[in-house]
Amino acid sequence: MASSTGRINKQALLAAIAATLARLIFSTIRLRMNDRSGFLTNPPDGPRILVFWHNRIPAISVGFLRHYPGKHPSRKGVSVLTSPSKDGDILAGVMANLGMGSVRGSSSRRGSTAIRELAALLESGVDLAITPDGPRGPKYSLGPGAVFLAQKTGIPIMLLHARYHNAIRLKTWDNFAIPLPFSRIDITIDHYLTIDPETTDLEAERLKLETYLREEAEKTDLPA
Repeated sequence: MASSTGRINKQALLAAIAATLARLIFSTIRLRMNDRSGFLTNPPDGPRILVFWHNRIPAISVGFLRHYPGKHPSRKGVSVLTSPSKDGDILAGVMANLGMGSVRGSSSRRGSTAIRELAALLESGVDLAITPDGPRGPKYSLGPGAVFLAQKTGIPIMLLHARYHNAIRLKTWDNFAIPLPFSRIDITIDHYLTIDPETTDLEAERLKLETYLREEAEKTDLPA
């Protein structure tokens, strides 16, 4: 029992340290927003499924901290889907320190408890953030979970794109990016996308979404 508690405390401490460092770096970032959807100026009544690549997590976090319309009556906050792993524990802790909730599990397990929990969360009005190639890749490979969830709930997907102008690329599976202090980040909030509830070809919808999101990322990727 003691070792389990120690591990939890260690992960909580690492999350708190990471969140503090992130806030320090984020405070120096120059941020440019391109809101094609009107999400910031005219928030929609219902929730959205936010979809962006795993290596864009720091960029989207900057955008959330500065611009998420949390005081608008239609917004109930954001929860991030994280893996049920040790790394997921730390990420969930970081998100909590930055003011976001977390949901543990995988969005790709169709018909599973995870899908039902995510659907219930969306029905409560909470925006859900998914990195569809996380937590282990392959890089820029969009799992079926977000598309499946959007079809079953009728809730639109909101694609987020980010460009780092100066960042460190880690030697991880996705070349995870950490923006350098005083650098610039451009974030684009794309138009809402809905998945036809009558479609029987979810693979075509998944592939279309993956291709578009990957092409937008590759246009702005820094060298690894």
